[in-house]
Amino acid sequence: MATNNNEDNPQAGAGRPLPKKEADLFRSLVKQHEMKQYKKAVRQANTILKKYPNHGETLAMKGLTLSYMSKREEAHELVKLGLRNDLRSHVCWHVLGLLHRSDRNYDQAIKAYKQALGIDPHNQQILRDLSFLQIQMRDLDGFAVSRNTLLTLKSNAKINWIAFALARHLTGDLEGAVKVIDTYLGTLSEGSPELGRCYESSELAMYRNSILAQMPNNYQAALDHLDSVENIVVDRAAWLEKKTEYRLKLDLFEEAKQTIMEMFERGMTENHRVHSFYMCAVLNLGSETTYDELLGLKGTQTLASHLRLTPEQKETLREAYANELLPAFSNSHAVQRIPIAFLEGEELRKALDGRCRKDLMKGVPSLCAELCSYLYVLEGDRFVKPRDPVDVKEHPVFQMVVGMASDYIANLELCSKLHADDECKAPQSTLLWAWFLRAGLHESAGEYEEGIKLLDKCLEDDSLEVDIYELKARLLKASGDVHAAVECLDKGRELDQQDRYINNQTTKHMLQAGMEDEALKRISLFTRHEGNAEQNLYDMQCSWYELELADCLARKQDWGRSLKKFTAVVKHFEDFNEDQFDFHAYCLRKITLRAYVSVLRFEDELYGLEYYCRAAAGIIRIYLHLLDHPEQDETKEPDYSKMTAAEKRKAKSIARQKKAAEKKAEDAKEQNKQAKGGKTTSQDDDPMGKELLKKDALEEAAKFSGMLARYAPRNLETWTLRYDVAIRRKKTLMALQALYKARAISPDNSEVFSRIVDFCNNYEGLKNGSDLVREVLDNETPPLLNSSTLADYVRDAAVKVRKGINREVDYLDYRCSVAQALVSTKSSTVAEASALILESGAKCRGAQVETCRRALGVLKSFGDEASDATKLWISCVKERFPRLLKLE
Repeated sequence: MATNNNEDNPQAGAGRPLPKKEADLFRSLVKQHEMKQYKKAVRQANTILKKYPNHGETLAMKGLTLSYMSKREEAHELVKLGLRNDLRSHVCWHVLGLLHRSDRNYDQAIKAYKQALGIDPHNQQILRDLSFLQIQMRDLDGFAVSRNTLLTLKSNAKINWIAFALARHLTGDLEGAVKVIDTYLGTLSEGSPELGRCYESSELAMYRNSILAQMPNNYQAALDHLDSVENIVVDRAAWLEKKTEYRLKLDLFEEAKQTIMEMFERGMTENHRVHSFYMCAVLNLGSETTYDELLGLKGTQTLASHLRLTPEQKETLREAYANELLPAFSNSHAVQRIPIAFLEGEELRKALDGRCRKDLMKGVPSLCAELCSYLYVLEGDRFVKPRDPVDVKEHPVFQMVVGMASDYIANLELCSKLHADDECKAPQSTLLWAWFLRAGLHESAGEYEEGIKLLDKCLEDDSLEVDIYELKARLLKASGDVHAAVECLDKGRELDQQDRYINNQTTKHMLQAGMEDEALKRISLFTRHEGNAEQNLYDMQCSWYELELADCLARKQDWGRSLKKFTAVVKHFEDFNEDQFDFHAYCLRKITLRAYVSVLRFEDELYGLEYYCRAAAGIIRIYLHLLDHPEQDETKEPDYSKMTAAEKRKAKSIARQKKAAEKKAEDAKEQNKQAKGGKTTSQDDDPMGKELLKKDALEEAAKFSGMLARYAPRNLETWTLRYDVAIRRKKTLMALQALYKARAISPDNSEVFSRIVDFCNNYEGLKNGSDLVREVLDNETPPLLNSSTLADYVRDAAVKVRKGINREVDYLDYRCSVAQALVSTKSSTVAEASALILESGAKCRGAQVETCRRALGVLKSFGDEASDATKLWISCVKERFPRLLKLE
């Protein structure tokens, strides 16, 4: 006789409870799942389902447990079946949300949690899970509502008060956040441990203080609060730094100076940011804008190396360091070196001479970098490091250092002394380090051949200094002979095979030389020896290697594998974003609120970091190239009949490389199998990236272009790529916006100039849109050309180049772009355009190997009219880079 479905499943649609025996088993099932005893949990579930096969909550819990046993498809089927059997169970909806969360499908997880809360609105566990997803997705308003509900349900839990205060802070309600913290503190009885000196109360006090400081014009209240919690705070260094910040912003310079001296006494003399605070206090500089700029300085940069100081200000700082800091902290490296930046002329030479004599006799390889750290050029009212050898050579401090180094070498070769009037001879190795210093200066000045000759002299005695090989490799690479650089660096690596840094440098140079197989062998020396080395590098999230390998493969036109490596880096960043999920509960529980907020701010800008931008840009360029040059089916033989002999050789070489790479990928799969059972671990089903090549190129490029526009808006490359994608998508206004954004970042950049010319050249063809689009184009395009015609705009750019009105327009890249535009717009003759490139030769700003190759390509594009100019340019480049074997 058929049994009734409701009798088989006492909860089917009715919400009736299980009998006591099965209910106890269900509670045991939940406990086993929480203890990660998944096999036992499955057995418990099966026991219940034997008697009640349609019990929704048991089916859902079994599915959730199986998901942790890597049975994803079966897990989803069971959870959905359980939900169909009991749509009114908050447990089933909660489990569905947990399953979606583990799949990183957060939007669906949030929907499931909200359905569960519709059934059981006071379930604290579901509310907590929902709030963590909301902060993960940055639904800050929803997060505030969820934490407020939790606080209402359980107001005696400290974590609920802290989380609600955090929610108020993140939503911008600063006063509300402070009030929540104050209300919580008011609930504590006198003598409570939370009010005493401990880590948690200290962090909460400093967090409250940081909120006070974020309120407009509230530094005095923040300072008063700092004084009131002094006896509670255990992070004394952070307390002193905040006190200094508030006093400087309130123009309390003497008080700020006292706090800074206490920081120095605590051992913070090597913190260059503290030295910037000290300079502000001494010079009475309390501008909030200046102070915020100082917080952004990195490394050994200070106020003196950032702002343009008057001679009186420099003298004031010099006296302060000489009379206050040097006597008290004479052993501090920073206190010794920072005052050198205040000196000029003969005094500067004497100070640098003392430093050079000391470091040359000790053999300090970083001396050249130390001396070059005093080189700054003025841009506006701020100092910046010179970016080009031309600017470096013109710098008076650099010329002074070069003269000193040359004198050292001459004296050491003559009488083994640094100065002819020295009483004692210098150590025998001093001459070697003097050569090394001079070679480093040659590198900074772009004089590669001279530097290589000096380093060859250093290596004549079979020197065991790895730094010499590394510097020589850099010089060889810059001079165009990257294979010789690899050979040199590999010799240096053999001197110290335990040095991970030199091994990584060797790997990087090998990839840049197109030697990916040898590079993998080198870097494999520092990975696990079992399994696939590339898989180990992926597991370690070694992004720099994957980016260099992707670039290497792109140069070889192995687009699939290159895309594979770029997307691997993108996947790492997605993992970084996911990793924050574990900290939402942990940081609230441990009251590490300042660090937690810092992590959230960092994660908000995660996709604007350099490595992600490089990977996204690489993906965009490949997809745009594939869009512009549709490839034939790779399984078919290329049509060699239409190729020249050189093109045939290149095509066959690429085909051989792809076949070899495919065979290598198959071999790697076999090597990756475990001894037991022959199972493959972390198997990649698409090692050649063929699936990536099948994707819609324009859609993928648009996706990553959108990511860059959202997260890296201050990056010039973001907008040049955005323009390239928008033009191909026929999004005219988006392309116009990208040009305006790019020009705002760097108005005289060659890439920006080329795209403005391209846009205006095709202006009429871009107006095939609505009347509104044509109106916007008519109004907004002329300002791009400075309200002149395209021909006049290009000619004006050529005049700026010839006059050299700023450093940007003197770069070879910009000269090439202007020359190209002169010919493409018919604004000038080929002879005049060629002269724009040739007039400064291969020694102008930005004249590196790659830019020289681009210039050659531009000249060749001009045809026979520029044949003489092309030959002249080749001779100029070979004179500058005699080791360059292949220019074209």
